[in-house]
This record gives sequence, structure tokens and C-alpha cells, in this order.
Amino acid sequence: MQFNTVQGANRPYTAVLLVPTGIGAAIGGYAGDALPVAKAIAQVVDCLITHPNVLNGAQLYWPLPNALYVEGYGLDQFAAGAWGLAPVHRNRIGLILDQGIEPDLRVRQLQAAEAVRATLGLELTDYVITDAPLGVELQTAASGATWGTIAQPDSLLRAAERLIHQVGADAIAVVARFPDDLDSTALQDYRQGQGVDPLAGAEAVISHLIVRQFRVPCAHAPALAPLPLDANISPRSAAEEIGYTFLPCVLVGLSRAPQFVARDACAPTPRSQPALWADQVDAVIVPETAFGGSAVLHFGQRRLGAPAPLIIAVQDNATTLHVTPETVGITAVRASSYLEAIGMVVAHRAGLRLDALRAAIAPLWPHQA
Repeated sequence: MQFNTVQGANRPYTAVLLVPTGIGAAIGGYAGDALPVAKAIAQVVDCLITHPNVLNGAQLYWPLPNALYVEGYGLDQFAAGAWGLAPVHRNRIGLILDQGIEPDLRVRQLQAAEAVRATLGLELTDYVITDAPLGVELQTAASGATWGTIAQPDSLLRAAERLIHQVGADAIAVVARFPDDLDSTALQDYRQGQGVDPLAGAEAVISHLIVRQFRVPCAHAPALAPLPLDANISPRSAAEEIGYTFLPCVLVGLSRAPQFVARDACAPTPRSQPALWADQVDAVIVPETAFGGSAVLHFGQRRLGAPAPLIIAVQDNATTLHVTPETVGITAVRASSYLEAIGMVVAHRAGLRLDALRAAIAPLWPHQA
């Protein structure tokens, strides 16, 4: 993916697709069910930036050649203008396995890693088992959003440091043992395509720790005991029912995840670096009620010398939150659906005012009597 343009030519059109994790998004809150949205948007832009929550579907994935797979903390730093995104041809992926994973379940994760090496040709380094069980615990906020804690974060960071500094990994995949709660109402609701993913918030905590500490791409796959067969699973949750591990999509995404480039006083000016920066983003697409996240708040701030991106609030992607553009003072246009949002992106890329495609257009000035 090349971001430099021929002088006088139109620069690449870049869109960001945000579906925050752990908030029960009607589209994107389940097992990779926002991937069709990402595939469609990728067809009408030069570059699509999105995060693992959108593209991960357990055993299912769909590599998009013009999409950048960016972990949430890294995406926040990108939106703030602190980090740029440098595309790569490949990453060497280091694999961290939680010591708390049972031997049989650990073998399943390693078999998935071997499969992507043999079948997809991805490059993995050696794996590391943490020196202590990570101790993941799940929590639910009053809003219904999910989050979690890790009892041994230092063990996770030691494993990542070994893979990065001793083995030469460019990206990190983590498999942590998550609690099994087969009878919980939250899990049953999720399998039926309702409620909030009970794991998503804790997964974000794990990847954030590594990206913040080491500034390398990272994504997480939970280790869980296989669930009992249920013939009535929602299609939106079904991708997680077809295997013993969720690792394949993570490894595929990380294999070409962009590296993070930090802005500092000694570096060349951002536009002279072979990386993409926040002021080159043209459109940002967000669920209408999920405008409280760090990334969208940064994108919603006007930057001196740079045009403001078109920010689109998608109405039919309901979440458990109630943070609208007006709540946080962001100027946004509303799209009833992602289909309409894609049309807005096409018009914006063509240099058209959006109301030029509607039957009624307000006059430039009031008519004189």
C-alpha cells in the first residue's frame, strides 16, 4: 500500500471504520459480523483503517489488501496524531500462551498456529508460555458494556518482551485462558445474537497493555472450553462455534498489520515519512450512540491546516451506550444504515456536497422579494 501520490494527482482517499468493542453493537458486536461492512467500504476507498473487533471472525477471515488492521490503543494514538501507520509486506508473529491454559487446550492453539504456517504460509516465531497464569476476570459495567482485569499483567509483559527483543517478533498474538461460564445469561444471550460479548472488554485490556508498552501490533484470542451444541445459534455468533480456537483470524490480521511510527522532534516531518497520519483521514464511520471513544473524539477535533474529515453517525447500529455526536460536540452527518453511509463516502470522494444527491437543495441565500 503506497501513500505517496504523483504531484497534481488526487491523493488516496482514506476512511476509518470504528465499532467499539464490548458495547453490544448490533453490527460488529458479535463474531466478525461487521466484516461485510468493511468489505463493502474497502471497495469504494483507497485505504480502510479498522480494528480487530471488526475483522476477526474466529476461523473465518477475509484479507482486504487495502485495509489496515489496527489495535484499539494504537488506533487511539493514531487518531491523536501521536503515531503514524506504516504498512508492511509481512510481520513475524510471536505467540504468547497463558500458563493457565490446560494442556489439551494448549495443543489446540498450537495446532492452529501450525495450520496457518503450513496452509497460509504465515511466519511465526517460537511461542512463549507466561511464567504465571494471567488470571483474567470478566466484569460488566452498569451500562451493560463489558470489561475485565488481569491478575498478572507483568507476566504478560515479560513474555512479550522476550518475543520482541530476543526472538525478533514484529507483532504479538496472545491467547489467554478466559473463565468458562456456560450457564450465564450473558453467554446465552450472546449466542442468540442479543446483548453484549462477555469477553470483548477484557480482550481489549490485554492487547492495550502490549501495544502501549512496546508499540507493536497485537491482538488477542481467548482460550475457552468448547461449548455444548446448540442448534439455534444466531448467525452473527456462529463463527465462534465452528472450531476449538479463535486464533486463525488473529494471526491472519497480524501478519500484515501496520507498524506504528512515533512522532518526535528528531523525526522528519510526518508527510515525508512512508506512513499514514491522522490528518490524511477523509471519513470516519461510527455507530450513532458510540461517540465517546478516544479515537472519534480526536477525529472530531479540527486540526490547523488540515480539512476536517467527514464523520458519519450510523443510526441502525444500536449499542448499549447513549453518546451521540451532540453529546460530545462533534459535527456529524447521520446515515440510516451502512448502505447509506457507503453512498455518502462515494459522494464525498467525488467532491460532491451530500445534499446535491437529494431532490431538495436549500438556496445559497434567501430569495429577494
